[in-house]
Amino acid sequence: MKFVDEAYIDVAAGDGGNGCVSFRHEKYKEFGGPNGGDGGRGGHVYVVADPNLNTLVDYRYARRYEAKRGEHGMGSDMFGAAGDDITLKMPVGTIISDAETGQVLLELLNPGEVVVLAKGGDGGFGNMRFKSAINRAPRQKTPGWPGERKNLKLELKVLADVGLLGMPNAGKSTLIAAVSNARPKIADYPFTTLHPNLGVVRVGPEQSFVIADIPGLIEGASEGAGLGHQFLRHLQRTRLLLHVVDLAPFDEAVDPVAQAKAIVAELKKYDKALYDKPRWLVLNKLDMVPPQERAARVADFVKRFKWKGPVFEISALTREGCESLIRAVYDQVRTQQVAEAGPVVEVDPRFAVEPAAKP
Repeated sequence: MKFVDEAYIDVAAGDGGNGCVSFRHEKYKEFGGPNGGDGGRGGHVYVVADPNLNTLVDYRYARRYEAKRGEHGMGSDMFGAAGDDITLKMPVGTIISDAETGQVLLELLNPGEVVVLAKGGDGGFGNMRFKSAINRAPRQKTPGWPGERKNLKLELKVLADVGLLGMPNAGKSTLIAAVSNARPKIADYPFTTLHPNLGVVRVGPEQSFVIADIPGLIEGASEGAGLGHQFLRHLQRTRLLLHVVDLAPFDEAVDPVAQAKAIVAELKKYDKALYDKPRWLVLNKLDMVPPQERAARVADFVKRFKWKGPVFEISALTREGCESLIRAVYDQVRTQQVAEAGPVVEVDPRFAVEPAAKP
């Protein structure tokens, strides 16, 4: 499936049906009075957050979505039927904004969430609505109200607790495949990952978190080098970033410290808030370093990188050190989740409100 994280669409709710001018015609009823019904309302356009979707590819090519208009009113006090509603399914994490003004209209953050995207127009009034003691044969009616029309921009930001950040071929895809159920494409050349991958990491019973792997970032991405910054948006909702560094590059002339500093600089250029997120250093591919040289190489990297935060030494290929890493990550994510939820207020059972009894 092609991964698409941005699309533009036009939505139009249905117009309301027109009211009807009609009079009762019946044998021996010379002045039956007005009986024109109202028009039906136009169909609404709903949007639902579908957890089974992970791309906006359905909206890349089909850009126009219209709901049915309401039926017109008829005689014999018959109101028009409401127009059929339509429901658009979008991935969880989709941001819907006005394409012209850029104003964010809504964000789909909860699976199964249903929101009215465009409201259908109300139906017009028939002439039976205008009858009165001084107007017994009204010939007035009103047309249906138009439905809402919107030009929208859809932007997908995946919902993940942890994001992987690093140069191409640093081992991010190997790491997410080692610790989660994700199975991304893995090869020994740069830019193997062309779109974000999500994986669920199971730490224990009812203990898990979601990890996201995005295409590698290189120096000059802000000027369009490589895949640029187009996928960094998927890290904006994460709680923790893991900066994966290849400690044993194939080319001995490549300095891992310089590459790591370039990544941090590009991150700061893109978004200061993303740069300020908690970030841990993960030194990968230790299986390629002789055991007697590992401690010295790690110490040299940390010293030259001037890193003061947590450091994890792993080999994603052999899964060495991965268990301790994911447990530490889960503890960090869980701590942030509890802090965001706020303190739990305990209610004295004597004053607890009991649920109403079913009739």
